[in-house]
Amino acid sequence: MDVQEPMATSAAVAGAGCTESGPGNSGSIPSTRDSETPKSRQAIAGAPSSNDCTEVQIEAATTAEMKLSLYGPTGLLLPRRSILSYGTGHMLNDLTAACWFTYLLIFLTDVGLSPQQAATVMLSGQVADGIATIFVGQLIDKFGHFKVWHAGGSILVALSFSSVFGGCYACELLGTTSFSAITIGYSTFAAIFNLGWAATQVSHMSLVNCITANATSRVSLNSCRNAFSMVANLCLYAIAYVVFWMFPGTSAEGVHKQFRWIAWISIFTGSCFVIVFLFGVKEPRLYHHHSPAKSTFAKTTVSTWFKKILYYQVAVVYTLTRLTTNVSQALLSFYLIDDLMMGESSKAVIPALIYICSFLTSIVLQELHWTGHRLKGVYAGGACLWIFSGAALYLLPIDFKSSIYGLAGIIGLGNALMLVTATSMQGVLVGHDLSGVAFVYGSLSFLDKLTCGIALYLIEGLNDETRSCRRNGSDLTISCSGSTIRTALGLVPSACALVAALVTVSMNLTDTDADTSVLSKPLLDESATGQDQGETSALRLNGHSSEAEGRSKARSILPFRGRRGRNYELVSGSDETDEGDIEKNKREEDQGFSIWKLLEMSMVGRWGSIRRPMTWLE
Repeated sequence: MDVQEPMATSAAVAGAGCTESGPGNSGSIPSTRDSETPKSRQAIAGAPSSNDCTEVQIEAATTAEMKLSLYGPTGLLLPRRSILSYGTGHMLNDLTAACWFTYLLIFLTDVGLSPQQAATVMLSGQVADGIATIFVGQLIDKFGHFKVWHAGGSILVALSFSSVFGGCYACELLGTTSFSAITIGYSTFAAIFNLGWAATQVSHMSLVNCITANATSRVSLNSCRNAFSMVANLCLYAIAYVVFWMFPGTSAEGVHKQFRWIAWISIFTGSCFVIVFLFGVKEPRLYHHHSPAKSTFAKTTVSTWFKKILYYQVAVVYTLTRLTTNVSQALLSFYLIDDLMMGESSKAVIPALIYICSFLTSIVLQELHWTGHRLKGVYAGGACLWIFSGAALYLLPIDFKSSIYGLAGIIGLGNALMLVTATSMQGVLVGHDLSGVAFVYGSLSFLDKLTCGIALYLIEGLNDETRSCRRNGSDLTISCSGSTIRTALGLVPSACALVAALVTVSMNLTDTDADTSVLSKPLLDESATGQDQGETSALRLNGHSSEAEGRSKARSILPFRGRRGRNYELVSGSDETDEGDIEKNKREEDQGFSIWKLLEMSMVGRWGSIRRPMTWLE
């Protein structure tokens, strides 16, 4: 079937000038627009307001929309169920990644490996992850099937992660206990784990631009993913707190038992969410995966990205942002135990405080009106907070270790400001070039993983001098050096934040083919403006040139989703909507407000549907 057929069908039905009532309405009752402003609607549609859709017209419109979605994203707003289902898809990755960066190095040194051997295990995983992202991105761009890659990667993660933290099974099979064999065994499973992790990450991130072309829905998908990511981190630290309390790690066997339980619980919890994602998200079939020769779906070559200055700027900012957060996360546990001499529970409590502050900050950030200048300004503000935090971590004496709780809140605030804006810069870079979206996310992830692995390897190499110390009253002999960790934790993230802020200031966020005009609107505004931009994006993605966009507004399908279902308004006129309709729907939303809806909206990130952005934040 030619791709233009469903579009022609939709255009033909759109010219009928009829409406469909939503679920719960009997017969052919006019929609909200008919009851509110019949005269204005008649003028816009060029047809009598009482001309309602027949069942044949409704079925034809629905079928045309479904056919069009098979070949690419549409401009329709996604239902909350789909957004929530998408957000759950990265829970397994987030749970295991939080455990990987927070506890891997301290786990390996606790069981007897030297800091350099522990860093070798992490570096092997990071290198495997970085290389895998490049190849997985290319293969996904070529063949598609995002959910297949996601499922395969999740299986690898679940099978290999328990071997990373559950003990050296290869050493038991070979009957050896040498540290070299243990290092090789852990490195092998670390590489396998990161291969699966990369496949899951790239396929999940790339799916955003392919599910919908609506700007509001894309932001909601990313917001939901970030919210679930923070929930996953908090769950991991809650699990760790309970396990550390129940099983004291006073020996190498006790440490193995602790992290074995953490790994098993994390895998089970994350796998349940993966199942929800696989059954709850419908993957569109992008047309260029089936007929790459079609000019209307021409692929974006790799060399095209390398010719954009913004690509290099975003790559530097994103990589340095990840260095700031990941290096600090990996070294924080050493700093708390060895430098500040805090209790075992601090390894879970302090990181949890950081992520709680990040979660709350992310919700507040969704209230802002975004422009390119504001993106850069907010990122620079987060970088300044991290520079201050780094200096405080470096100078904090052990007698004032209780100050770490307040400092954790500042770190969480800085992390959220930097991560949210850096991820948004990726979205501005990608724009509507769907055929190359996996390569962009894969290449940036490659730089992120490789640089983090090398940085931690070098830091642990400097920390290779061992000394015996008593940790929490135990006689466990471990490798620890407070001064090196303190210096690295204080200076490395701060230096990365400073350089990234300087690069951000020099950015020109309009230097891209993406439609960045959406940044001038509230991120989560569900007004007609957001819908129109989504429809324009869908038209552009389906082969319409910019000159045809103006003509397409005269014959467009205007989706209008009511509180209880989706209504179709097929009119052959302007794509403007009445402000009275919007206000009426907002009143309906307010009447049905509950604490459960508040929780759902905070998770999905759709605060704009119940109230306007707060003016005091502007």
